[in-house]
Amino acid sequence: MIQIGPDGHAPTHRHRDVTGGWLRPAVFGAMDGLVSNFALIAGVAGGTSNTRIVLLAGAAGLAAGAFSMAGGEYVSVASQRELALAEIAVERRELKHNPEIELAELTQLIERSGVDPKVAAEVARQISQDPEKALEVHSRAELGVSQRDLPSPLTAAVSSFLSFSLGALLPLLPYLLGMHDLRGSAVVSCLALFGAGVLVSRVTARGWLYSGLRQLMVGVAAAVLTFGLGHVIGSL
Repeated sequence: MIQIGPDGHAPTHRHRDVTGGWLRPAVFGAMDGLVSNFALIAGVAGGTSNTRIVLLAGAAGLAAGAFSMAGGEYVSVASQRELALAEIAVERRELKHNPEIELAELTQLIERSGVDPKVAAEVARQISQDPEKALEVHSRAELGVSQRDLPSPLTAAVSSFLSFSLGALLPLLPYLLGMHDLRGSAVVSCLALFGAGVLVSRVTARGWLYSGLRQLMVGVAAAVLTFGLGHVIGSL
């Protein structure tokens, strides 16, 4: 929906979502699973022609990587959330016990945005009349966070698990469907790598072709290196 400005005209341009929204973590989680499991399968296939062993390694790589990603993401986001909540609690106490100091601080913050000192003082006074609103403004200005917008550790863990699993499943899929060599996995993985790169271009300033080819080359390089290493070790 196009927002109309106060002058009655629509804006002349739109900005990209620089945070990437939900697309960024989903694509990069899937890409991580795709590259790591493709490389793992290639490495094992380089050392043995036993399809069962390759399939087992790919399945283990999917499970281990997905649980590792989910656990790491949960701990990381939970720690970040706990730290933010602790700092917000400090700000809440300051607003309660030192309201004059916090009012002066808020006035200065508003003034730094180019607002006239008298107007800034009045805006700060009005904001400070609502403790929760004042806490919201202080938290955003001083900490760069909002209590309402803090990420959920569980949501982060589940989304990481699912996106990684999806990416890791793709190079394994041809083996699950009955193929007995690396070629099927390589074709599926290469197509998926290019497609993931194209999706990444939606959250970057790069063109889709450049992003697709770059991701393809990174994934193929990882697979070739691990295939070579597996071949060497398998030949010993």
